[in-house]
Amino acid sequence: MSDIVNGVFERFLESKIFVNRELLRPEYIPDELPHREEQISRLASALAPILRGERGSNVFIYGLTGTGKTVVTKFVVKKLHSKAMDLKLRFGYSYVNCRQSDTPYRVFADLAESIGVKVPFTGLSTAEVFRRFIRGLKENYTSFLVVLDEVDYIVKKYGDDVLYRIVRIGEMLPSIKVSIIGITNDVNLIETLDSRIRSSLGEVEIVFPPYNAEQLKDILKKRAEKAFNAGVLSEGVIELCAALAAREHGDARRALDLLRIAGEIAEREGSSKVTTEHVYRAREEIERDRVKELVYTMPLHAKLVLLSIYATSSKGYTTTGEVYGEYVKLCKAVKVEQVTRRRVSDIINELDALGIIESKVVSRGRYGKTKVVKPLIKSEIVLQTLKNDIRIGKIVESIRI
Repeated sequence: MSDIVNGVFERFLESKIFVNRELLRPEYIPDELPHREEQISRLASALAPILRGERGSNVFIYGLTGTGKTVVTKFVVKKLHSKAMDLKLRFGYSYVNCRQSDTPYRVFADLAESIGVKVPFTGLSTAEVFRRFIRGLKENYTSFLVVLDEVDYIVKKYGDDVLYRIVRIGEMLPSIKVSIIGITNDVNLIETLDSRIRSSLGEVEIVFPPYNAEQLKDILKKRAEKAFNAGVLSEGVIELCAALAAREHGDARRALDLLRIAGEIAEREGSSKVTTEHVYRAREEIERDRVKELVYTMPLHAKLVLLSIYATSSKGYTTTGEVYGEYVKLCKAVKVEQVTRRRVSDIINELDALGIIESKVVSRGRYGKTKVVKPLIKSEIVLQTLKNDIRIGKIVESIRI
């Protein structure tokens, strides 16, 4: 058994594929960000007053996943911090991902800990954690920048209290200039905020458009030059990764993941080349992992609705009426109270937005209209993932598709 492990390790160490695969990860911040010059310039201009001891503009950044919002923000903020240190300014910043720190307590705890204020994981009120953060700011900084990535997650779950508290810091501590950058996929998010917060936060709005295939190709080429050994990428690999990602709304993260995972597949096989076949297999691997994560983390009723869709789609599609009938049966089988037909319809719309299914309203002439639902993911991937849920695993095994 140890020979197998040692063999894997030796094959990895002898790999001629990668120089540094970390350069292909989305969190890596390169020295150049092609095709985002306009956004970089606008964000830098909004924050530049900080270097004169003034408050920078509050900024809201919009764009689909993989359009460079986070990497551009980190790039500009890193440069800003370096310049502020050269000027010996008492400037600090904190980056919080609101999908990961998904409660007001955790957001303020992360902000506090970023400036050296220790906060217990639980046990304090949110107001107390906020007070400790304010105290830390007062003692150490004259200007501070708060970056809230995926801010829509915290707003949709808890309202705009987090943003309201941060906006009010300037009123509580006039001597400290605090600015906010909010990053979101939801272009309508700011319209849902209280009017007072909206007027404060919407000072500068920057939209990141999707990359096209040519732009993605440029990005991949620059990363690949340093990430891979010379000559290991077969002809057409970068172009294929760019084309596949361009279909997914110009997602640079997807393009980078495709290229990296294709390289890892080639490496595992002991191949000296990364081919287009490796790219296609990488796409299957990414899709499978993405779907598994999405499905496994769904609420119970969303899982039951999804299972109902697959159970009634023997002809390749189903209708909302058939789905609801099956859903009611499954609820009885697992002994949970069913939700309303309208809520099931909402769940179907949510699954559609996630890309797991496709739903559309079709006309049936004199019989009126109905919504047709079509599963988009291979049934074995979905069912295998649902089997791992201890609440519904047994009924999944009884489904015949």
